[in-house]
Amino acid sequence: MKWPIVYQRRREEHPSRKKGFLSILVIGGLLFSCALTEKSSLFSDSYFTTAPTKYEASTLSDLFSLLQKETYPGETQFSIVREIATEYLQTKDYHRLINFVTLWSTTHPEDPYQSYLLFMVAYAYLEQGMKPVAALYFDRIVKNYPDLMVQGKSIHLECLNRLIELVPNPQQQIWYYQELISRFPQHIDLGKAYFLLAKNYEKIGKWEEAIQNYSKFLPYYTSIIPGYPDALDYAKKIVDFYNSPKDWTFDSLDSLVKAIKGALDAGNSNLLNRYKAKVNFFALSWGQEYDDRSSGEEVAFSPFMAGNRIRYAAEVDASSNPNEAFLKTWGWSQRMSTWYFYFRKINFPADPNIHGRWEWAGIFYGEKL
Repeated sequence: MKWPIVYQRRREEHPSRKKGFLSILVIGGLLFSCALTEKSSLFSDSYFTTAPTKYEASTLSDLFSLLQKETYPGETQFSIVREIATEYLQTKDYHRLINFVTLWSTTHPEDPYQSYLLFMVAYAYLEQGMKPVAALYFDRIVKNYPDLMVQGKSIHLECLNRLIELVPNPQQQIWYYQELISRFPQHIDLGKAYFLLAKNYEKIGKWEEAIQNYSKFLPYYTSIIPGYPDALDYAKKIVDFYNSPKDWTFDSLDSLVKAIKGALDAGNSNLLNRYKAKVNFFALSWGQEYDDRSSGEEVAFSPFMAGNRIRYAAEVDASSNPNEAFLKTWGWSQRMSTWYFYFRKINFPADPNIHGRWEWAGIFYGEKL
């Protein structure tokens, strides 16, 4: 939302519109004081009243004249300052807008509308493509000035939303999302905020905080997270794994494969059940899409082993790599008698004792495609 534009005046209303506005200000007591203050005289330079047309220059001249006479900080003074800034916005005179508002802000630190005025400066920089500078102003507003409601909307909320778009730094993003969640829970998608807060904690290695926020995200499973189509599946996996005992893991692929082969040689289905992952284990056919229904699959090994000797390849499949491995087995008593056991190296920096170990994570039924 481009808030500064909400005050835009129609050009086609020409002098009558200007006279109406000026009359309102006069009625409101604008001419109460006739003395020029030292601060107001800073704006008497013709630089600020230069405009593309005589009408616009006249409007600016009248507004600055009124501003010089309105010495009391408040709504009336603010309305004049806002109108001047809006004039510059109308003509996209961003340089003059920035100079005027920053000078006003510096010389009138008591102005209660600083948040809105600096928001206009940030907006002007944004319109010129100067995103880093705009971000500095949005950040300054949120951290140093009280919030203001403009047409029922919070300036701080708008600044935080802009900052999330403009500042990719994870630590800064964490602060912005925390502010959104604590201050504006009714005005944001909490599920999205919790997930992205967790993701930023993950980026800087703060896993305890990441897991906490992934857990808070789970009840908001309908939230759509841009760039993360599998957000719910990802969060569920990582939370479930974190909360599990992880006592099925092996220190190396060789030790895991050796244990599996020993259980197959012994025809021991209980050992196989002990060795398989207890969280996020899947069983599906090649080409079948993974979903929650295939996760945590309870594979009953015993019925498919009875009376059969299950054989296996001497080595893991040639398609294996340092992080994943496949072991071909066959002789299972079902329509697809060939099963590939899928092993993977655990990527879980949250627990250094588990990170880098190996687990039997699933089964693919049938010959490889």
